[in-house]
Amino acid sequence: MPKAARVKDETEERSAASETVEIVKTVVFALLIAFVLRVLLFQPFTIPSASMEPNLYQGDYIVVSKWSYGYSKYSSGLPINLPLGEGRVFGRDPNRGDIVVFKLPRDNKTDYIKRVIGLPGDTVQMIANKLYINGQPVQDAVVRSTEVVDAFGPRTAVISRETLPNGKTFTTQDFGPGGDVDDTPLYTVPEGHFFMMGDNRDNSVDSRYSRESGVGLVPAQNLVGKAQIIMFSWEPGASLFNPVSWFTNIRLSRFFRPLH
Repeated sequence: MPKAARVKDETEERSAASETVEIVKTVVFALLIAFVLRVLLFQPFTIPSASMEPNLYQGDYIVVSKWSYGYSKYSSGLPINLPLGEGRVFGRDPNRGDIVVFKLPRDNKTDYIKRVIGLPGDTVQMIANKLYINGQPVQDAVVRSTEVVDAFGPRTAVISRETLPNGKTFTTQDFGPGGDVDDTPLYTVPEGHFFMMGDNRDNSVDSRYSRESGVGLVPAQNLVGKAQIIMFSWEPGASLFNPVSWFTNIRLSRFFRPLH
C-alpha cells in the first residue's frame, strides 16, 4: 500500500476512534447528570390508584422534590439504598398537609403517596367519620356531591374542603359514614414518625391501618420527597405502544398543575 494511503487510513481510524470516545463521554456525562438529578433534585412518579382523589388521579405523572426533607438511605430512587446509615442528612420535617412520597415501612421498598396529617407528638383519631387532631375536630365544609365509578360500581361521593390546624386547606372525597376506618383508636405519633392519610378517605390504605396490614406510622427516614406538580396526565387505558391512545386518553386540564 502506498505511504499516502496508509497515512490517510490511519488518520481516518484516529478520527473514528476520537468520535467514538466523544460519544462515550457524552453518554457518560448525560447518565451522570440524570443520576444527580434523580438522586438529589427531582424524581418522577406515576399515580397508580385512586387513594388521593380528588387531588391526584390514576394516570397523573408527578414530580417530587428530593431536597425538601433531606436525604436518607431510602430516598435515592435507585434499586440500591444510599450508604447513609439511619436517619436523614439535611433532614427537615414535612409540614402538616404536605403531599409526600415515602417508602412503605413494611418493606422499605414500595413507593406510597399520602398527605401528612399527624406530626410527632400529635394524637390523631377518626370519630363518626370525622377527623380529630390533638382532641380537636378538623374543620370541614361540604363543597358538592359527585358520582364516582370504582370497583363497587357507581357511587355518590361527597367532596369536602378540610382545613388543618396550621391553616392548610385541601379537598377530600368520602362515601359517607360506615367505612372500615371511620372510627379508629386514638393514635399517638411518636418522635421521628408521621401519620399519613389519603384524600380519598374511604379508599385509602394509610396510617389508620397497622403496619402489618397497611401503612402504620411512617418513620422520617422513609420519606422520599414532596409532591410538587402534575406534569402530565392520561386516563387509564393509555398505552405507550398505542399512539392513538395518547390523544384519546389525554387529560390536558391536569397538565402542569401545582399540588397543594
